[in-house]
Order: sequence, then structure tokens, then C-alpha cells
Amino acid sequence: MFGGGGGGLDPRKMEQMMKQMGIDVEDVDAEEVIIRTEEYDLVFDDAEVTKMDARGQETYQVIGSPEQVEAGTAGGDAGGADEDAGSAIPDEDVELVATRAGVSEDEARAALEDVDGDLAAAVEALE
Repeated sequence: MFGGGGGGLDPRKMEQMMKQMGIDVEDVDAEEVIIRTEEYDLVFDDAEVTKMDARGQETYQVIGSPEQVEAGTAGGDAGGADEDAGSAIPDEDVELVATRAGVSEDEARAALEDVDGDLAAAVEALE
């Protein structure tokens, strides 16, 4: 469809055409990319990330080979991580449930995990 054979379009020509169509492309200096699914996390170290903005619609392209790890375990030791990095329950929710139910934060976190983060259900289960 594009070009007349060989290796396709010259990258400079492609960039020029995209600009004419209102598409901006920029490289993102990513240190790590994590894609979380219900069953597992995909962790890309040193991935090449490109951001395309086509008239307000942003698209990210990730190039690299991911490592598949257990769901919710990726990125646990990043700066500012929660004390219990494997948990998806925010510390603020744990503190709120602990205060409302009059229990320790460990008990509150366990109750929240049992009810998939539902604050009201966790408080009710602890009372």
C-alpha cells in the first residue's frame, strides 16, 4: 500500500506524513512498564515506549520482552510503595477500617482482602 517496494517508507518520510495528519510521536524514557491482569503481571524492564497523540487520543507502544510474575507482585519495591507491597488495598482504607472497627491494621487489611476491598463489608465483618 505504501512505498514502492524495498524496505517500506523512510522513517523521516513517515514522521513527516504523521505530522501532516496531526499525529505527534515522542519517545518515553521509561524505566519499567507493568501491565497488571487478573491472573498475572507482565513486567518490562528497559522497554522502548513510544507515545502517539492523534488529535487528543493517546496511544502507547511498548517494545520489549516481559517477565510474567504472580498477580499484584510487580513493582513492590518502587519508591513510595506501601508497607505490604503485594496487597492491592490502599493504606488509607486499612487505617479507616481499623479505626472504625477498633482493630489492628493487620486485622483490618486481612478483612479488606477477604471482601475484595469493600470498606463497609470489612467493617461489618469485624464488628
